[in-house]
Amino acid sequence: MAVPSRRVISAERVVQGGCLFFLRNATVDMDALAGALTVSRATLYRVVHSRDRLLGDVLWRLAERLLTQARAETTTTGVDGVLETTRRFAVAVRQARPFRAFLRAEPATAARVLFTPAGGVHARVVDAQRGILVAAAADPAWSPADLDGAAFLYVRIVESMLYAELIHGRRADPATAERAARAVLEAC
Repeated sequence: MAVPSRRVISAERVVQGGCLFFLRNATVDMDALAGALTVSRATLYRVVHSRDRLLGDVLWRLAERLLTQARAETTTTGVDGVLETTRRFAVAVRQARPFRAFLRAEPATAARVLFTPAGGVHARVVDAQRGILVAAAADPAWSPADLDGAAFLYVRIVESMLYAELIHGRRADPATAERAARAVLEAC
């Protein structure tokens, strides 16, 4: 009797497939994704461990692309450059229809994936923001003392603006959030 062979698939391939699925469907359905990748559902879970982790990887991958583009388009330096990057990134996120649809359709999952270790997005965003602050600190007019604390607080302010509807059911004022973010950067 022949033993059925297992199809091996890399985590990278699953995340790529998850990104494509998410962009088309504003969610990730594990059964449908397994079918699209021609693997069993068990194999898919063996590779990514959980839907939340996969969604976190997908959302981070897509956000990282937007953040990289925002950084490349930023024309100012120092604190102003950090804020300009954030404005550009925020506009891109607000225009990302699949992401907005996901937030509306699955608010509890989105909150868990974006803000807790279950999805790992928040920690990666803080690390990326720290990198942005390190680059901005090359401007002699600004030298922050606590990059880690500043990155964490800065990200929390930006999240509160980007995800205000998810967090407390109403839109936040971007100008108010930017003033708060500037205050954090100038205080560190």
